[in-house]
Amino acid sequence: MHTLVTGGAGFIGSTLVDRLLADGHSVAVVDNLWSGNTANLAPAAAAHGDRLQVHHLDVRDPGVADVMAAAPPEVVFHLAAQADVRVSVARPLFDADVNIMGSLNVFEAARRVGVRKVVVASSGGTIYGEPAPEALPVDESHPQRPVSPYGVAKKVVDDYLYAYKCLHSLDFAAMALANVYGPRQDPNGEAGVVAIFAARLLAGEPCTVYGDGEQTRDFVYVDDVVDAFVRAADRGEGVLCNIGTGVETSVNRLYEAMATAAGFDAPPVRAPARAGELARSALDPSYAGEVLGWKPTTSLEDGTAAVLDWFRSRA
Repeated sequence: MHTLVTGGAGFIGSTLVDRLLADGHSVAVVDNLWSGNTANLAPAAAAHGDRLQVHHLDVRDPGVADVMAAAPPEVVFHLAAQADVRVSVARPLFDADVNIMGSLNVFEAARRVGVRKVVVASSGGTIYGEPAPEALPVDESHPQRPVSPYGVAKKVVDDYLYAYKCLHSLDFAAMALANVYGPRQDPNGEAGVVAIFAARLLAGEPCTVYGDGEQTRDFVYVDDVVDAFVRAADRGEGVLCNIGTGVETSVNRLYEAMATAAGFDAPPVRAPARAGELARSALDPSYAGEVLGWKPTTSLEDGTAAVLDWFRSRA
């Protein structure tokens, strides 16, 4: 099967590319390299260069249609995005341009060349807004009331997917992702706390915990997320699925586990709580189990150990 992955040089995207190539598929990558890195694709290029093409291209560029027309993919995995919530608040027009208009550019190109299905990275951490504690873990029936421009854009893209299915018979699956972590995640810029902690712990530098540290997140390992994307290529017609663990993990617990694994015995630096930070978050993955046959299999201990090993290898 020929596939196309937007954002394929990124942390999640390159891991997906590895999996698709390992499964015997051919892959075209579209990435503008703002946050992606061609180094993430180096192992894939070395092992499967005959089945991998990389296009340095923004998803808003009309050239995306040319790439698809030259070699029409059967499935498009759309992961490219402006993914920083803070940027979306400061620059909502830019966020909408990349995340909404860029997605529409991809969908238009896909339906014109007869793509069978698009599998899209949505955001389970933002499209549901700020759920009440008693609603956790949130399932897909929860009202979508995003409170950031980034979340609004992701919700709009999900709505466009439904319209394209009705108007053009373009099948889709939207993956509402929890807090994804794993090797290749950049600890600089807009990065997950696992990558930030790993880099600082192994450098012997103090980690900062904001507020009381009891804020929770649903941490899901990148290989498990990629497995959901791959399954969605052939299962689940016109669905939105939560991709998480359903388990709340506090920042305090995460720090304790990672510091112990890294052999770092100093306590974290405490800082004031950040304004607007979500207090608790977790996604119910039951529906993904029903329609995709998917469930997370990597424990937080095993996943964070893999992240620490990856950072050690880079050091």
